Amino acid sequence: MNINSQILPQSNHLNISALSRLFQATTNSYKYLFFYSILDILSQRLFDHSESMSISFQELMIEMLANAWYPHTFFRLSFGKQDKIANKLDSLDLTVNTTVLKFNSSDKIALKEIISQNNLTAIIADFKKNVPFRLLRPFLQENLRDFDVNYEVVKKTPEIANQYFAILKPLYRFNANTYRESDAIILHPEWVDYFKQNFIIIKGWVAWEWLQYMQKNNQNVPNLVNKLFAPEKRNSLTNQANYWKFILEKQPIKCIYSQQTLDKNTISIDHYLPWSFVAHDRLWNLIPTMNNVNSSKSNNIPSSQYLVKFIQLQHQGLTISHQYLPRKEWLKYTENYLLDLKISQTEDLLNLELLTNIYNRQFEPLISLAKIQGFNDNWTY
Repeated sequence: MNINSQILPQSNHLNISALSRLFQATTNSYKYLFFYSILDILSQRLFDHSESMSISFQELMIEMLANAWYPHTFFRLSFGKQDKIANKLDSLDLTVNTTVLKFNSSDKIALKEIISQNNLTAIIADFKKNVPFRLLRPFLQENLRDFDVNYEVVKKTPEIANQYFAILKPLYRFNANTYRESDAIILHPEWVDYFKQNFIIIKGWVAWEWLQYMQKNNQNVPNLVNKLFAPEKRNSLTNQANYWKFILEKQPIKCIYSQQTLDKNTISIDHYLPWSFVAHDRLWNLIPTMNNVNSSKSNNIPSSQYLVKFIQLQHQGLTISHQYLPRKEWLKYTENYLLDLKISQTEDLLNLELLTNIYNRQFEPLISLAKIQGFNDNWTY
């Protein structure tokens, strides 16, 4: 089953086929960590075009080492016989007090600060020899066919990427025409927009590819999926709970799973798509339920029979909040609906038919990806 072609969102302007081939015939972890770290950095910068385009190799290497540190240090996972990332980490002076590490979102601020205090010159120089060029090959394949020797490909890639940047639209180009002079990549703005619009799906796809690679090298390790990434500190759901309590004050609501009327003083906030899959607390994926129901549901994906009720409840909340909240406050609550669900008009949130179509279009690939990644589906209460 080729999940790349099924899951990756299509584009009329970008070479999605080339993107889907990024990890073909991969024999070490560098490419996964490199691309995953690009996504992390873009997310940390909020995809701001004024600063998202250029990423130094220094910043990328720190992010890559931080992403590799947890599975290597905590669980001693193998990154492959040909892989050197574990040796790179072991060569650094990393005195890390794990009790002070704060894995909020993907920032890993404390760990990255410790890594940055090391001299990474030699590691970056070794990284530059191959990795940044390999991710560009699918986009420049026809232009690199004349160069059979790997050294010649590496030597010519920066020049060709710069020359065809506007035409072929590779993921990025280099900030110089030779790899020796380059110390940063410059992302193509259209790819930055694509990753912003499809961030959850793209990051889930990379995580899936990374898991497949690591499974080959850690075949007897149980629960591997929970050992690849640092456990992120769960944020408080106070604001989201207050939103739904406000809705309950205006109109009675029944739990979509148990059909029992909810009490605003005892509600539990449920991630319809499991938090361990989406790793965020966006309001468009949250609904109120009862504690025992939420505990029973755990990390399972609800049966499709609940999706209609979920969308109706979301619509009910949006309609009531629109009616009673100040316009500015309502727009703040609905900002992530527009961004993540790719809704162009705010008023579309108030149209149940449009909202249903939007949710079905966005949730279908997400649920498919979650099932492929091993989440149990078809849960019923």
